[in-house]
Amino acid sequence: MKKPPIRPRLGVNVDHVATIRQARHTKYPDPIAAAIAAESAGADQITVHLREDRRHIQDRDLRILRETVQTRLNLEMAATAEMAEIARAVRPDMVTLVPERREEQTTEGGLDVVGQEAALAAYVEELRPFGGEISLFIDPRADQLAASARIGVEAVELHTGDYCADRRAFSTIAEYDAFVDTQFDKLKYAAKAADTMGLKVAAGHGLDTKNVLRVAAIREIVEFNIGHSIVARALFIGFEAAVREMIDALESGRRRFLEG
Repeated sequence: MKKPPIRPRLGVNVDHVATIRQARHTKYPDPIAAAIAAESAGADQITVHLREDRRHIQDRDLRILRETVQTRLNLEMAATAEMAEIARAVRPDMVTLVPERREEQTTEGGLDVVGQEAALAAYVEELRPFGGEISLFIDPRADQLAASARIGVEAVELHTGDYCADRRAFSTIAEYDAFVDTQFDKLKYAAKAADTMGLKVAAGHGLDTKNVLRVAAIREIVEFNIGHSIVARALFIGFEAAVREMIDALESGRRRFLEG
């Protein structure tokens, strides 16, 4: 009997549950409850981004998540002194260093590891005693991968935002398809290169149950961190059902690779 496909790990980002809460500064909906529901539905990891301006996740959320998450806690954060102190106190299972600009609506691209290699190398060394894996959120580019490997982190997360481009930004379907194909090839080659360098490969940003299918078939990508589309879908079908739907999509996409 044929073995079931081995799907990539799913990290559920609960930031935007907190976004809804902070819109009215209420006590609900609680991202802690969302994390519990996500794990009940089969999520392998809970991901949160503690931003400098605290626009969604709050320090209180992070502290309680550290006490309640049963799988793994992935803390996305900027490489600042304040965040290093928070990581030291909370000790997440993984720290993912991301770029951050106060005026952006969401993360707009990967870290410039090449341009900040020395500073990031020193920061990573500062984080090492806290335990856990360290990952860098980067664009799928050979120079950024090489710099990440030189720093000695355990993992990279490939920015999929360009691959998930909005169809409405293109004049024709053909133009859109060509752009997406190019971005997919970049992700595929970057994932293979990272794997060759001994880096664990994750991916995330802008993914939903449709566009994730193709990327989930890239063997070297072992983890996806997905939030906004799951939270949006949960409004209609419930949080656990939305997580299970994404897990099904990852399994379906990975099956494409296993079946050739």
